[in-house]
Amino acid sequence: MEHLTKATFQEKVFNFEQNTEWKYEGSLPCLIDFYADWCGPCKMVAPILEELSKEYEGKINIYKVDTEAEQELSSVFGIRSIPSMLFCPSDGQPQMAMGALPKDNLKQAIDEILLNVKN
Repeated sequence: MEHLTKATFQEKVFNFEQNTEWKYEGSLPCLIDFYADWCGPCKMVAPILEELSKEYEGKINIYKVDTEAEQELSSVFGIRSIPSMLFCPSDGQPQMAMGALPKDNLKQAIDEILLNVKN
């Protein structure tokens, strides 16, 4: 799992300073975890995301954005509560989910939103 800064976010996900319309920059779909070190629910989700990054290796990228360090990114996406997860498919619009989701829900969202797998 990679921690993104504003610069790496613009390079790997979306360059919001150049594009007004959503244009995904990555080669694989991704899940972005907006979190903070002091956030209890964020700490509960972290090991689940670690497991998912291994399970979906080569299929999706999982990134983390520290909302304290990257306040501009948080405001661009209107992050008001954490954890917030941004699901970015290769094609189509990103979708936001808020709260500490259980692993089954995260897997279902990854399969449906990012990988287009219908169960």
